[in-house]
Amino acid sequence: MSIQTRSTLPSTLWPGIHAFFGHEYAKHAKEYTRIFDVRTSSKAYEKLVEMTGLGLASVKAEGASIVYDSPGEGATNTLTHVTYGLGTVVTREAVEDNQYKEVAERNTSMLTWSMWTTKEIVHANILNRAVTAGYVGGDGVVLASASHPTVNGLQSNLLPAADLSEASLEDAMTTIMQAKNSRGLPVAIRPVRLIVGPGQIFNATRILESANRSDSADNDVNAIRALGMVPEIVVNHYLDDPDAWMLQTNVPEGLISFQRRAIDYEKDSDFDTENLKSKAAERYSAGWGDFRTIYYNAGN
Repeated sequence: MSIQTRSTLPSTLWPGIHAFFGHEYAKHAKEYTRIFDVRTSSKAYEKLVEMTGLGLASVKAEGASIVYDSPGEGATNTLTHVTYGLGTVVTREAVEDNQYKEVAERNTSMLTWSMWTTKEIVHANILNRAVTAGYVGGDGVVLASASHPTVNGLQSNLLPAADLSEASLEDAMTTIMQAKNSRGLPVAIRPVRLIVGPGQIFNATRILESANRSDSADNDVNAIRALGMVPEIVVNHYLDDPDAWMLQTNVPEGLISFQRRAIDYEKDSDFDTENLKSKAAERYSAGWGDFRTIYYNAGN
């Protein structure tokens, strides 16, 4: 256990320090809430179960029996809530001899910053691990895979690797417009946002916001913008791969975040050591139901 003593921050014991830095930075605005559907939970875990729906209707010959079908269950994704916590321990002497009261009282704000950032990274890791072996969903494959098993065979939400461009974005949207359900029937899903890392925001903006085609001497209309096919760009500062980009669609039960217990802060002192303790903890989970929520491109 890490304990803050007088030797940990010796400068705080003497007057005359103009400023301390490096422990407080501005936080990014909440980003995971723009991507995940945030809900509350009262259970140890939540299950998202796919229903396979019905197949096509058949021709009924005169006097013949109608063909019957029944829906079934597909992949089941289980989101198990995890408790995340962090605390600090400060000796009583370190508090008593601290010449800077505002520094001694900043542990709570630092805990807030760390818990905030942890939650963003936990959610971003659903996307960071979209193609990482071992991080599989209820269908036995990773979130972005070319081989999602369905009743009608394998389906893909993994796009051919290509840097973000007008052409690769149009190809991705064409793929989405050809999406099928588990029975292999066409479904009407559409992109609702383009998710990129901070290094791609300028390129993404030029592609989506230009009145005419970007990087072209032609005066052709920007078809993506004219059709309103990608309503917004979301920058996520916690994505690991600077080349990766993805389109999120409007499928129900896509990326979901469950809040089991809201964050709380507590302070106490230890009877024997007189050490002062501060801690923060909350409990939540993040995951996905329908893999068609994300069409992922790793870039080049």
